[in-house]
Amino acid sequence: MSKKPMTITEKIFALHSDRVYTQAGDLIEANIDIALANDITGPIAIEEFKKTGAKNVFDKSRVVLVPDHFVPNKDIKSAIQAKALRDFTKEQDLTHKFDVGTMGIEHALLPEKGIVTAGDLIIGADSHTCTYGALGAFSTGVGSTDLGCAMASGSTWFKVPSTIKVIFDGELNKYVSAKDLILYLIGDIGVDGALYKTLEFSGSAIKSMNMDGRFTICNMAIEAGAKNGIIEPDETTKEYLKNRSLRKPLFLKSDEDAVFEKVISYDVSKIEPMVAYPHLPENTHPISKAIQDNIKINQVVIGSCTNGRLEDIKAAAEIFKGRKVHPDVRAIVFPATQDIILKSIELGYYQTLLEANVAISTPTCGPCLGGHCGILAPEEVCISTTNRNFVGRMGHTDSKIYLASPYIAAASAIKGRIASPEEL
Repeated sequence: MSKKPMTITEKIFALHSDRVYTQAGDLIEANIDIALANDITGPIAIEEFKKTGAKNVFDKSRVVLVPDHFVPNKDIKSAIQAKALRDFTKEQDLTHKFDVGTMGIEHALLPEKGIVTAGDLIIGADSHTCTYGALGAFSTGVGSTDLGCAMASGSTWFKVPSTIKVIFDGELNKYVSAKDLILYLIGDIGVDGALYKTLEFSGSAIKSMNMDGRFTICNMAIEAGAKNGIIEPDETTKEYLKNRSLRKPLFLKSDEDAVFEKVISYDVSKIEPMVAYPHLPENTHPISKAIQDNIKINQVVIGSCTNGRLEDIKAAAEIFKGRKVHPDVRAIVFPATQDIILKSIELGYYQTLLEANVAISTPTCGPCLGGHCGILAPEEVCISTTNRNFVGRMGHTDSKIYLASPYIAAASAIKGRIASPEEL
């Protein structure tokens, strides 16, 4: 590795392009560690792969297809999409085989199974592939055509992004979580505030955060326009990857004199639980304002690749314990993987949720993209722990979506309006 100072992202690109040094703005061809697609993007990528004339993928252990958006299949079209993944997985004898009963939401499943690890370069035909930066990997979303070609070649082109360093220091207030920090940042810099840049997250609040929280923060880097989000691996990362990672992790950190485009610092003790109002993740307001606005709701969704992990199910169960969902509200929980379901059952979270009249789903992206299992009708209002609240995102274009943490979503389900656990 060059003695010239580099960020984590620049180091990963240097290592994957056989260079001693890369810097922001470089155009490079880099080798990839993992190529990922789902049941929406995968069939197109498979068609593009076939157009290359390649007979086999570059490495059957490094191409991963996860049917998670419309699975279990909701209709004939979605069944055809999922079948395309199943058939290609069999044809290519891919190492990792996922389907109903074994699959999960892709961005929770791949870290859990150790398929992605620190120091990796990962591309996925899904914008929230940036989640894996929580492990100290470079991961980003690409189009299905790019993915199909990379499935054949094992490499693709990149422009090395510049890095914005984001420092979260201080102690979190009660009921303030990783979701609130990333919503606060997006509200501050905007949905294009980090366009095609790396967001490198650091500070004492990140250092003390568990992996579930770190995944949440990196997952929503794309909502600020970022090419990727990334966190320097530390003991928490190493402990998570221990006896899990299928390949040897590479723990990198930015050099002390690395060049950052800018540095943004926040004192998290001044941050309240946040709510993103329709119709952009940047339209954020503190929970105190949302309470004043008296926003009645029809549906609550807790889950997704953003907030469907064990910590999120635990937070929801904590709020629902001994309480009931408001009679005018539908509350749905979507655990992100089968393993999270098992642990939630063992820890009693399912009992608590069911007693509160919460509906619990098998792992699926379902309602997050207006797919199934929770579509909104005209004028309905949902508060969700998902990552996007665009017009029509979860159903009818006249519906409204508010984004928040599991704590706020669960409290809102009980009150029948957007609420804080402090009100219960």
